[in-house]
Amino acid sequence: MARRVFITVAEASGDQHAGNLIRELRALEPDLIVEGLGGPEMAAAGAIIHHDTVTGAAMTWKAVFRYVELGRKLYWTEDHFRENRPDLQICIDSWTMNWHWAKLAHGMGIPVLYYIPPQVWASRHGRVKYVARWVDQVACILPFEERIFQEAGVAATFVGHPLFDALPPQPHRQEKDRFPARPPVIALVPGSRSSVARENFPHLLDVSRRITRVFPEASFVIPTMPATHQSVRKILESFEGPIKAEGDLLTVGKYTLGMNRFDDLVAQCDLCISVSGTATLHAAGHGVPIIVVYRLNPFHWHLVGRWVVKTRTYSLVNLLNSNHQQIVPEYVPWYGSNATVANKALEYLRDPKLLDQQRERLGNLMRSLNRPGASHNTAKLAIEMMNARAAQGSEVKAAQ
Repeated sequence: MARRVFITVAEASGDQHAGNLIRELRALEPDLIVEGLGGPEMAAAGAIIHHDTVTGAAMTWKAVFRYVELGRKLYWTEDHFRENRPDLQICIDSWTMNWHWAKLAHGMGIPVLYYIPPQVWASRHGRVKYVARWVDQVACILPFEERIFQEAGVAATFVGHPLFDALPPQPHRQEKDRFPARPPVIALVPGSRSSVARENFPHLLDVSRRITRVFPEASFVIPTMPATHQSVRKILESFEGPIKAEGDLLTVGKYTLGMNRFDDLVAQCDLCISVSGTATLHAAGHGVPIIVVYRLNPFHWHLVGRWVVKTRTYSLVNLLNSNHQQIVPEYVPWYGSNATVANKALEYLRDPKLLDQQRERLGNLMRSLNRPGASHNTAKLAIEMMNARAAQGSEVKAAQ
């Protein structure tokens, strides 16, 4: 009888990682039945999607009745598990949603694998006790996470970062193809969540305007995700006027907007001003110098944020630097005048040697981290977990 895996994701990035994982699972076990709650990437990889939790994620999970919707899907899942018991539950990212499914599966005796676990090293370390309680195996994507979870009594394995599975090989860019041999091209990365983009993108646009006062020939690219595209487009139109389509890209003035076009848009850039998150590591993979920002209300930061966030730095690029030196400048939290970020960008553009120096440091960091195969390694873990559980079941039956 074919074995079953149930996967749950809540956002577009998790859906993409799930799609890659499903392909690796099917390569290892072709008759495996994969189902769950997810989105189009999971479906394209061959999973049965019972409820879409991705396409409307920004609206559904953050609406007034988000907990009602979450509860309905959880109750549905419990009934489904009774009728079609999976051999493994895989939670991917999004602790806010997935801890419910981890707890449910654990309570029903179904083994749980958590791929891309909660960042307990950054904030709310207390979550690790719940991971230990409900999760059988953690697949870590950052090297230092493995030790943190293991010390808390959680079985954890560093599988590599899925970024390196998706990052296309980058041709070496000649000096003639980048600033100062040509006008600067700068990426404005608003993040992957609609609320974050709405908070940060107007300020990124203001920074870009400050840059063009000094470098009038500068141009800007804006990579978006499905969850942020419409919000970013509306903000850009309110600043710059009507947008026109050029193929699958949108343009207005000095700005080019593209959904799901991070790789080709950012790879051509001389500088990236990005909201803190995985995008910073993605830009580093392309060897593009970065300035990291994250707009926050100062009241909320001093009331809650500064007590919750425990890391010495906030950017993944700086966190992953083993010698604890800051590679990229970061403005987290970012509040008050936008001039500080604009001035740092202008400092880099006025002295291109600074861009070269950061580019070299980013290259050294990424070479130390580049371990392709996160999806394959996680798929192997999943198969091993199911095999181990099946072997335990056989031993129990033999003893009886």
